[in-house]
Amino acid sequence: MPFNRENPMQFDFETMSQNDRYKILISTVVPRPIAWVTTLDDNGVPNAAPYSFFNAMGTNPPIIVIGIQAHPEKRLKDTSHNILNSTEFVVNLVNEANAEAMNITCIDAPPGVDELKLAKLQTAPSVKVKPPRIAASPVAFECRVHTSLTFSPNQAIVIGRVVHAFVDDAYVLDAKKCYVDTPKMHLVGRMHGAGTYTKTNEQFVLDRPEWADWVSQGKV
Repeated sequence: MPFNRENPMQFDFETMSQNDRYKILISTVVPRPIAWVTTLDDNGVPNAAPYSFFNAMGTNPPIIVIGIQAHPEKRLKDTSHNILNSTEFVVNLVNEANAEAMNITCIDAPPGVDELKLAKLQTAPSVKVKPPRIAASPVAFECRVHTSLTFSPNQAIVIGRVVHAFVDDAYVLDAKKCYVDTPKMHLVGRMHGAGTYTKTNEQFVLDRPEWADWVSQGKV
């Protein structure tokens, strides 16, 4: 069937089921970076879980946002509970070398289980927050809650302020200039279907156009 540009398929999000809205969103908003979040529960037990409703949203202040969906049991996920109680968390980024370990931390374990141990992951102390970072992660952001929103049945949006960052030395080109070798990190992103991910080592470059050039070339 040819694509109809004048009258494409329409989806009324105000009448659709939650599951159908979810399928449209995750199938189209891609690729999504992955926040591999480490937190501490009320008893100090570490928790790790990946979330792909995530991105950086500003630099002054430095802000990252994570959308955490409701638990299938209609309660807050452990990550949400821990962040809202402690106001601290660490966002670790995921590269190809850590993809399988990240996937293990997706397990539907009950509260109080240390997913880091299940995945045989080592942690390292953070500098300004209590939750540890994942030592094997190429990048880690220590965060404190800037603000948070809870809505729908036990969903949460956490807006975090980055207070400290780690970048593995292997990926730092020039520390003084804050130049990082992004391609070398081989980060992964989340795609459309369950368990579907993408690599980030295929890239292309487009130079940003400048208005003055367009005017001088008679393009406007």
